[in-house]
Amino acid sequence: MPRPGPSFQLRIATDPADLTAAQRLRYDVFVRELGGDGPMVDHDRGLEMDRFDPFFDHLVLVDTTREPGRHVVGVYRLLRQEGAEKIGQFYTQDEYDITMLLRSGRRLLELGRSCVHPDYRGGTALYHLWTGLADYVRAHDIEILFGTASFHGTDTARLALPLSYLHNFHLAPPGLRTRAHASHYEPMDLIEATGIDRKQAVVMIPALIKAYIRAGGWVGEGAYIDTAFNTTDICLILDTATMNAKQRALYDKGPRG
Repeated sequence: MPRPGPSFQLRIATDPADLTAAQRLRYDVFVRELGGDGPMVDHDRGLEMDRFDPFFDHLVLVDTTREPGRHVVGVYRLLRQEGAEKIGQFYTQDEYDITMLLRSGRRLLELGRSCVHPDYRGGTALYHLWTGLADYVRAHDIEILFGTASFHGTDTARLALPLSYLHNFHLAPPGLRTRAHASHYEPMDLIEATGIDRKQAVVMIPALIKAYIRAGGWVGEGAYIDTAFNTTDICLILDTATMNAKQRALYDKGPRG
């Protein structure tokens, strides 16, 4: 008998079972699939977690047709300024100087640990997460979204084309430009703008990063090598006031029932 199609629900995790399932999905993606690790990763239980988790809201996409404990198929970690004040920093500050954002006087939302179960990629799962994010942004009057996003691997020479494309054509304006900390700073301007094959560069960019760029997002200056997670990180910044018209319409819609 064929398995039924997905039946999605989107919610902020308030049940411990939702958070555990989200951490299990993160383990499957960031540890098993991408080779990451960390000081609080629980390999025995298969959970990826860190000290920031208690301060974030966890937006989870649930497929109600899946077994309990494996029911979360997509997740976004969301941290408003109030949460950052409780822990004393944003997660991104471990990798980037975000002074310009903090001084902007605008309401900030940090995004992180975004992932989708492999079986749900290429479908509507990411769209559902983005619509949920849009509702959250509107409900909390968020003006600037930011956070780190990753390329798999730490060989910047292999990533020279997409990194150079992002630096040359999508660098954040000076007033919102974050910068990777010097201790882990890797230049992104590895290829001159005139030598960049834009079409090929876009093909090499992960779907999540591509979605932000298409929405009018920018990148900070420099990449950050995260050896624990086996990734090359960039900082994404999105100003809701300057988003492209299509994405702006998504954020301006009224509440959905």
